[in-house]
Amino acid sequence: MDGNGRWAKSRFLPRVAGHKRGLEAVRAVTKACVTQGVQYLTLFAFSSENWRRPKDEVSFLMELFVIALEQEVAKLHENRIRLKVVGDLSSFEPRLVRMIADAEALTAANDRLTLTIAANYGGRWDILQAVNRMAGSLTQPPGGYREAHLAPHLSMNYAPEPDLFIRTGGEQRISNFLLWQLAYTEFYFTDELWPDFDAQSLNRAIDSYCNRERRFGRTSEQLADEPVPAGPLHESGGDSR
Repeated sequence: MDGNGRWAKSRFLPRVAGHKRGLEAVRAVTKACVTQGVQYLTLFAFSSENWRRPKDEVSFLMELFVIALEQEVAKLHENRIRLKVVGDLSSFEPRLVRMIADAEALTAANDRLTLTIAANYGGRWDILQAVNRMAGSLTQPPGGYREAHLAPHLSMNYAPEPDLFIRTGGEQRISNFLLWQLAYTEFYFTDELWPDFDAQSLNRAIDSYCNRERRFGRTSEQLADEPVPAGPLHESGGDSR
């Protein structure tokens, strides 16, 4: 969700105003995903590299996270939306960690949409922690570890691999996001800043995705005869989003 600061700067507002407006975009896009029948929405809210930003901005983002949990969790639960937060939460204040745990517990049984917030998350961190967990729980089998051994230890092991990756703000990189999981994902880059991203913006991204051919290593001729297989980590459900 890129472009909050630039959105504010273009309007001669402080950067925090852009983050507040960005939260409104989160609400709009979440609602649009429910309308579209999207089953999984994952938002990169705060990367492990974002700690390098000015201290006052980081403090505001942490407080905004608290405010969002206070204001939104009941609404998410009422609309049968499950909330998950992935990332290294050890750097967060205990109060925030408790609020996250309570929100996840409250919404755990909801099945309309799984909304994941990636906070203090990095793709390299995710792979490394998964490797450590795998090595600690499983003796190396003959022939070595395989993808199926690592997959259960990734932070988003509860979700299928993403079908569509959207980045706003004009940058064309993934910035250490879901490095393992994006192996077969379709990318969509837009110059639109995140605070301006709405239901129509989401529709354009989904339309772009729907016009693509996902071959997963096969030829177009093969696809005419057989359904597209799921990605390598999931036997089914690869196109649920």
